[in-house]
Amino acid sequence: MSAIDVMFSGGTVLAADSLYVDFNVPRGPFTTQNLSALSGVSLRLRAGSCLGVVGESGCGKSTLARALLRLVPLSRGSIRWQDRDITHLSAHELRPLRRYVQFVAQDPAGSLDPRRTVADTIAELIRVHEPAVSRLECAARVREVMQQVGLDAQLADHFPHELSGGQAQRVGIARALAVRPKVLICDEPVSALDVSVQAQIVNLLLGLKNELGLALVFISHNLAVVRQLADEVMVLYL
Repeated sequence: MSAIDVMFSGGTVLAADSLYVDFNVPRGPFTTQNLSALSGVSLRLRAGSCLGVVGESGCGKSTLARALLRLVPLSRGSIRWQDRDITHLSAHELRPLRRYVQFVAQDPAGSLDPRRTVADTIAELIRVHEPAVSRLECAARVREVMQQVGLDAQLADHFPHELSGGQAQRVGIARALAVRPKVLICDEPVSALDVSVQAQIVNLLLGLKNELGLALVFISHNLAVVRQLADEVMVLYL
């Protein structure tokens, strides 16, 4: 077990304190205006639990997800992954940690590279984060994670345009799981899917959470879905 594995082994795996995210938006050809996207948001995520994040459109849910992943700059506040403060880490310093906190996007098809097959899409993260893994081991990991998320092995050579919405989202989840993360941040992962498919994906995430001990941040505007998954619920307002 690596030091990072130990770091994520229990307790609080993700914490944010007083996050502020501001953007400068254009107001005419020569002026900009400060837009506050997040203001004083704090949270705690325990190992193996699910934190539901709800709120009206435009309240900053997606910005929060990207802030927790350090994909947008913080104006103020701090973020910790277990006992490591990542607030000011460089991209190079963050890279070995990124495999442990993965992202599932809202738009399943739009989050996949149209030029890559399902197998290549899933294998890409393994090659990036675990370069020492052999080609045979990588292929075996891809098959394993496809089976985990309920994808038929025959889909391995398919491209995103050949998949249904539910299949594409399963590929997105499989890609995140391929590097064996400890935390999944899911940004409205079922909002673009049919109702029947939504239930399948929610049940899949619930099963993976229980089976693998994953911690989830589940962002949604659907309170019924959040109720089914979440151990705790945080409401963003304005």
